[in-house]
Amino acid sequence: MHNKILNKYYFINKFDESHLDKQDKGTVIIYRNYYQKIDEKLIIKIKNYCKKKGNKFLLSNNIKLAIKLNLDGAYIPSFNKNTKHLSYSLTKKFIILGSAHNINEMNTKELQNVNAIFLSSIFKKNKNFLGIYKFKLLSHLTKRPIIALGGISKNNLKKLNLINCLGFAGMSFFE
Repeated sequence: MHNKILNKYYFINKFDESHLDKQDKGTVIIYRNYYQKIDEKLIIKIKNYCKKKGNKFLLSNNIKLAIKLNLDGAYIPSFNKNTKHLSYSLTKKFIILGSAHNINEMNTKELQNVNAIFLSSIFKKNKNFLGIYKFKLLSHLTKRPIIALGGISKNNLKKLNLINCLGFAGMSFFE
């Protein structure tokens, strides 16, 4: 069995150059911090740093600001059911990603017209735990590309070859 090259998505909640320096150009950086008010200057600083390094940069849960700051895209978390962004004019390069934990949330993400769906949690045993088999079943219920999320480590990375996913996302994997 061949190892396929998976896209990588790194969630950050603060700007730390040392962590971003370790990432290759194929890693998409997603700023997600729900505990602080969004600081536009910080977002612009991260955007410029990512652009210099060759990484795409997405903002979580604020599509309007991502468009205003000319970011590469936005990430819509599972709790966001809003479809206002469908009336915004987007560039063809603008990426919208969304996360889901079950079939209802996957349907919502399809209505939000996301480019790909983060499906979680594949390995992390929390309240949203799916496991490999349930993950595979859910991933076949959509035509959107699926990105694995939750508990991915260097030890279980090869198991992602068993499922049909575009890539994987996380925080601790990249640190």
